[in-house]
Amino acid sequence: MKKRLITIAVALVLILVIGGIAVGRPLYHKYSYSKELADWNEFYQVSGEESAIILQNEMVEEKALIRDQVCYFDLDTIHKYMNEIFYVDPEENLLLYTDAVGTTRVNLGESVYTGASGAEDMGCTIAFCENDKVYVAADYVQLFTNYSYEVFDRHVQVYTQWGEHQTAEIKKATALRTLGGIKSPILCELAAGDPVEILEEMETWSKVKTSDSVIGYVENKRLANVHTEAETAVDFYEAPEYTSVAMDGKVSLGFHAVYSLGGNESLGEVTANAHGMNVIAPTWFALNDNEGGYRSFGSSDYVAQAHGMGLQVWGVVDNFNSGVEVDELAVLSSTAKRQRLVDSLAEEAGRLGLDGINVDFESLDSKCGIHYVQFLRELSVACRQKGLVLSVDNYVPFDFNDYYRLDIQGQIADYVIIMGYDEHWHGCGEAGSVASLSYVSNGLDRTLEEVPSQKVVNALPFYTRIWRTEGDQVTDETLFLNQTADYLSRRGVAPVWDETTGQNYAEWQEGSTLCQVWVEDAQSISAKLNVMEAKELGGVAVWRLGFGNSAIWDLLKVYVSL
Repeated sequence: MKKRLITIAVALVLILVIGGIAVGRPLYHKYSYSKELADWNEFYQVSGEESAIILQNEMVEEKALIRDQVCYFDLDTIHKYMNEIFYVDPEENLLLYTDAVGTTRVNLGESVYTGASGAEDMGCTIAFCENDKVYVAADYVQLFTNYSYEVFDRHVQVYTQWGEHQTAEIKKATALRTLGGIKSPILCELAAGDPVEILEEMETWSKVKTSDSVIGYVENKRLANVHTEAETAVDFYEAPEYTSVAMDGKVSLGFHAVYSLGGNESLGEVTANAHGMNVIAPTWFALNDNEGGYRSFGSSDYVAQAHGMGLQVWGVVDNFNSGVEVDELAVLSSTAKRQRLVDSLAEEAGRLGLDGINVDFESLDSKCGIHYVQFLRELSVACRQKGLVLSVDNYVPFDFNDYYRLDIQGQIADYVIIMGYDEHWHGCGEAGSVASLSYVSNGLDRTLEEVPSQKVVNALPFYTRIWRTEGDQVTDETLFLNQTADYLSRRGVAPVWDETTGQNYAEWQEGSTLCQVWVEDAQSISAKLNVMEAKELGGVAVWRLGFGNSAIWDLLKVYVSL
């Protein structure tokens, strides 16, 4: 009996042990800490020479390149996160950086850069092209940009902003894990006393960053001495100031359409009733080849005569008045051609005695955007060096033409002129106002989001359009402001004020044709000037001289005197 009891007892113990093991194993597995190590290449999604980029406290999708112990960023990454001024010309094998005082140049694949102070050797390849990407040494970018970087194992820490952060110490040795949870793979081991930056605190875990910028998760119970620390901003680079030339008071500019040398002789005629005008802008220069050349109707006698009238002269350069079809992309994307254009414009401005240059490049393709901005940067340097006013003409801004970059123009140009007209343009096939009050006002509001108000000049139309609709066909005819009243009177038409557009409106029938006009007159111009004064703009421009009348110029004279 005794032996039987012992046997039964042993069996029961065995059953309990086996049962305990069966129950305890999953419990142990569930509650024990995983010792699995994370694959860093997989975690950082890198291979070969690639290195992940930790921007501030987040890993971005772009990668750095570590080659010959030098850190490189591709140009798109630099533009996106650090500095968009860097410009590459792959055809001429150049990397350019144009600031307020000049251009620094690097030949791709070389270690020497050349700027205002001469040539400097960095001791490493500054920039190179590989797989259709241009890579630039991080140290070179730092010559022009206030940012910091530090290279670690398979990741690079980059800071472009500084403030405060929460810091803690590791209370007891623990593992830094890829996610919050004891089963997450281990990135590295942390010792007691190691500092970490707290990025996000959750219920039982916190997202932290180590002193070598590894981001992962630790349990809250492992953290001690939590406190706030101030971050120290870097100041490697002090950007030169973009100085501006400003008129004494508001700009009152009249565009003078000059389409031949003989057109200069109309100066006295077109300025006869232009009361209060202080700038005249003759359309003298027009691109006429794909090499950076232009035709000129410039006249030093004209300039002298205008100066005698108390007018500044800003010569207009455009891309559409030469009678020659020009490939703007071919001109603007070439450093040599841009330089030829900039140098010759600046030289001719000096020879003629001009006070400024006005740029009117219209209908540019979006592909030209980055090259057009580089052209303006380079032209602004030449103008600044010679004391010339640089003004740039622009469409009313919308998303579809944002590559004209009003924000950059507002920094580098002296005046940004908004052509506040052609809401409905010649040949658009839809009858409507040339410049309704809301169109002008809303366009200026969008401009003022990007350009200082004292640099913004709104251009008014001294014209309107007669719209004729017959069936599905809509045609138009341009009518000068000084012709409108007589035109409508001869047809026995009396326009009526339209609050919606801020203009007098008229319509009539000519047989089966519906005729419509939104009139530009003293009342509509006055309404626009009131809006412009409320927005504290830098002035007014008109297209064009010879289309207005004394009553309108009297209004402009009062506006610029306010």
